[in-house]
Amino acid sequence: MLDVVFGQASDPGKIRGNNEDSMGAFVPRSRQESRSHGWMFAVADGVGGMDLGEVASAIAVKVMAQGFAQAPERASLPSLMARLIQDANATIHDEGLQPERRGKRMATTVVSCALRYDEACIAHVGDSRCYLVREGKATALTQDHTVVGEQRKLGLISAADAERSESRHILTRSLGPELFVTVETRKVAIAAGDLLVLCTDGLYGGLYQEDIARIVSQKKDVEAVARELVSYAVDVDGSDNATAQVIHVRSIEAMAMYRGRLYPLP
Repeated sequence: MLDVVFGQASDPGKIRGNNEDSMGAFVPRSRQESRSHGWMFAVADGVGGMDLGEVASAIAVKVMAQGFAQAPERASLPSLMARLIQDANATIHDEGLQPERRGKRMATTVVSCALRYDEACIAHVGDSRCYLVREGKATALTQDHTVVGEQRKLGLISAADAERSESRHILTRSLGPELFVTVETRKVAIAAGDLLVLCTDGLYGGLYQEDIARIVSQKKDVEAVARELVSYAVDVDGSDNATAQVIHVRSIEAMAMYRGRLYPLP
C-alpha cells in the first residue's frame, strides 16, 4: 500500500516580524482510508502588502484539509483538489467582506498535493511551488502564476532574465481578491523513493534547484530535512517567510483499471 512520511518547517526570516505562511495535511487514519481518500498536503503564503495575509493562508489550509477529509471515497483527485481550492478562495473572499474586517483586503497563494495508490495530483494558485526530487534531481511540477511566469511560458523571457526581473513577485492570480479563480492541476506517477517538496517563494527564492535536491536527498529523518532546508534558505536570503513540507514516498500501491474499476497489480 501507499506508505508516506513527511516533515515540515517554517521560519519568519530575518526581516519580517510575523509569519504569513501556513501549512497543513490530511493523514489517513487507517489502511482503508489511505485507499479511499489518500494523503493531502498544502502550503499557503499570505500575500505581502495586503492586510491579514496570515488569516488568508490559514483559511486556505483549513478549508482544504477539512474538505479533503469529508470528500466522497475515491473521488477524482484533480476534480476534488480544484474544487477545494475554489472553496478556499470563496471562503477567503467572503471573509474579507465581513463588517469586522472593515474592508481590509486579504489574499494568499496555495500549493497542494494529494497522493493515492501510485499517483500524485498537484493543484496550485500563485507562486508557491511543488518539486519532485527523484534520484538526486529536482524538477519543478508547478509554473508560477506571476507576470514573469506567464512571460516564461510564452517564451518571451529567459530563465536567467526571469530570476533577475523586478516583476518576478507580481502575481497574476491568488486566492481571495475575486470570487472565482483559475486553478492549475496536474497528475504525475510516483515511485518508491520519490520526495515531494511543497514550499513558498521565501524558501526557493534564494536557492538553486540543485540545493533543494542535495538537502532533500540526504539519508535523514524528513522532519530534520525540512528544518535544514528552511534554515539554509533563511541563511542564504531570509528576506521573506520560508516554509517547506517534505514528503517521502516509501512505497506505492500500483493499480490498473479494467472496465472502469481499479485493481491492484500483483
